[in-house]
Amino acid sequence: MVGRVIEAYRAIDYPDMELIIVDDGSTDGTNNIASRYNLKIIHQEKSGLAKARNTGWRAASGDICYFTIADCLPLSDVITILTKYFKDEKVAAAGGTSDLGNPQYLLPRLIHSETSYLHRQLPEKVDFLVSNNIAIRKKVLEQIGGFNEEYETSVSADNDLCFRINKAGWDMAFDIRASTLHFFDSSLWNYMVQQYDYGKWRVKLFIDHKDRMTGEYYANLLEFFMPVFALMLLVEIPLIFFEPTKMFYIYALIIYTIMQFPRPIIIAIKTGRIENILLIPVTFLRGIARGLGIASGILKFGI
Repeated sequence: MVGRVIEAYRAIDYPDMELIIVDDGSTDGTNNIASRYNLKIIHQEKSGLAKARNTGWRAASGDICYFTIADCLPLSDVITILTKYFKDEKVAAAGGTSDLGNPQYLLPRLIHSETSYLHRQLPEKVDFLVSNNIAIRKKVLEQIGGFNEEYETSVSADNDLCFRINKAGWDMAFDIRASTLHFFDSSLWNYMVQQYDYGKWRVKLFIDHKDRMTGEYYANLLEFFMPVFALMLLVEIPLIFFEPTKMFYIYALIIYTIMQFPRPIIIAIKTGRIENILLIPVTFLRGIARGLGIASGILKFGI
């Protein structure tokens, strides 16, 4: 996959583009593949994605730094579209969306349908961008200190970075035309592990940014509340064994289940694809995974 990513970026027709590969202690042959190309390769001990990105932008010679990951292939005009936003001196970062790179798998189709639905509702000016398809002014990265290397997952590190950009008084732009092909993991187990980590590191994010408890632009109160509700249901499982509280638990479980229905139904209607109803069990399990992650985060970081 790394070779395909390198070839895709080398094929982009954009002047004065410098390509830097940061090998974060990989064991999958990334180093051997990348070394076949005449480009800048930086090797480091495995230190996490935030550290790798900081290593990359600090080694860059340009004024604009574009970030991506090894499972995303750029469309040919993604850099051209994003860099136009930097004509506005108030814009610190610009980012885009992703198209589905592996539509043969059900889970990636479901996740992409949800992401695409959310992205199509976004305005041009946003308060959060994902770092698998984002361009940032180098001087802004220098100003705020880059990615926070205390965060071990990309999602929370992305949130933290964007929140600090916002607090520094900069704007961020979103353009749905700027897209990559994203090859989502097709394993349900791996996805739930990611969501567990999401919940865990969300606790630290909320501690660091207490004014952003509801999260980023397309997060709503229901999405914030759902993992907490799921965690409460897990903690209260013993109630089902006692007759006085059994029905209370069953009603609470029914309410949690009903909470999963609106978004998948709306997405299924808007896309005309009935399979998107299957997002209901996915979000049901996702809420539980995030709830368990929140419990782990409280133990790790406190509240």
